[in-house]
Amino acid sequence: MPYSTAAPATDRPSAPSHHELRSHLDSLARIHRVPGAQLAVHTGTHLVSLHTGTADALTNTAFTARTAVPLGSVTKVATATAVLLLADDGDIDLDEPVSDLLPDLPGGLPDVTVRHLLSHTAGLPTGPDSDSAVGSTASRYLSTVWTARNTLFAPGTGFSYSNAGYVAAGRILSEVTGMTWQEAVTALVLEPLGIVPAFLGDAVPARPLASGHALNTATGLVRPAHQNLAPVEAPAGALLASAEDLVTLGRALIGRSSALPAAVADRMRRPEPAADAGALAASWGLGLALFQQDGRAWWGHDGNAQGTSCHLRADAETGVVVAFTGNAGAATALWRDIAAELTRLTGIRVPTGPSADTRRGPAVTLTDCAGTYRNGGIEYTVKLDGEGKPTLSVDGDYPIPMVCYADLSCDLVDPSTDRLEPGGRFHRDPVTGVIDRLQISGRTARRIGTG
Repeated sequence: MPYSTAAPATDRPSAPSHHELRSHLDSLARIHRVPGAQLAVHTGTHLVSLHTGTADALTNTAFTARTAVPLGSVTKVATATAVLLLADDGDIDLDEPVSDLLPDLPGGLPDVTVRHLLSHTAGLPTGPDSDSAVGSTASRYLSTVWTARNTLFAPGTGFSYSNAGYVAAGRILSEVTGMTWQEAVTALVLEPLGIVPAFLGDAVPARPLASGHALNTATGLVRPAHQNLAPVEAPAGALLASAEDLVTLGRALIGRSSALPAAVADRMRRPEPAADAGALAASWGLGLALFQQDGRAWWGHDGNAQGTSCHLRADAETGVVVAFTGNAGAATALWRDIAAELTRLTGIRVPTGPSADTRRGPAVTLTDCAGTYRNGGIEYTVKLDGEGKPTLSVDGDYPIPMVCYADLSCDLVDPSTDRLEPGGRFHRDPVTGVIDRLQISGRTARRIGTG
């Protein structure tokens, strides 16, 4: 099958040195105290797959290429793919109001469409936290966010990353197919791709699984972490897979697999209007994040479960796909370091964040940003210190210094390293000019009080 977007063979990256890359993965896992990790790279012509360490620090079970890792939010890619397949078959319309498909939803949001859910442009808050959502039905869960009072902006006019939107998308899958979310994703996405399904809560797993891990600061030991995702949140984060599985999915999403119609992959990779993802990515499509690197578009997603960090990047132009899984929170730093090694060894510059260029000129004083902002049950407080510099506190946590720029974007200062990390941006009301919203790590919060 020809691929019109494939780069000429002479322009494709060479294969990375298996031995050297494996050595770096082993070393970085030890440095970052990550029990186990997987790295899979498809160069456009062949696959390089590596793994290191243990899947569970208590049992010392070895990581293998088949070991499935809790993917966290990378699950949303599979959920969105299943919904797009239904749309491709004509079973749903992406621009159909969600309330038409789920009539038991509360009134008040008649303009939210399926497209808005998948691109995080519905204006929905993120949703209740997992602990409070345990035992909740999807209908009850959605009733807490599906009201005009809780919306962050008019549908289709902004971006706010929302688990609740994907809980609704999972409900749509179930309503249209008559299957559970797990059954629908397995039948529509995983089995056609040859991926052995694994989900949080499986009574009898069909494949080896990895545990997430956390560092016990008192003992200095890394120990397995409990996965507390509520069952109702499954469409947003309950899938487990290996790095090789993610490469298989990534190749389908850039048109390198007959298991996914090219029209579906193309539609998912189209940036949606108003999907300014802030610190998460350059933009967003239908279930996929867009990352820019050296003028090239990479598509994928990041995910963090309890003690795991998983990442997918796919370049439709060259056919290169990179996937990484690690079973500790510190694996995010490992991912950044191993991506840098890929650049050195192969010339493949893989974006680990939204953009290589995060500087926006000198810092400015933004005195009118102080206030209280809310996204569902999450409260963000911005205060000015004695020098007029802003700090951010989330739900009363220790305030973190902010650095603001003329375009209203901001960085957060890592208190342990003093490094600047992309934070997000403030937004002004286009009519009044007053700052009325704050976007942090892709989530938008509406201003509810002044500083």
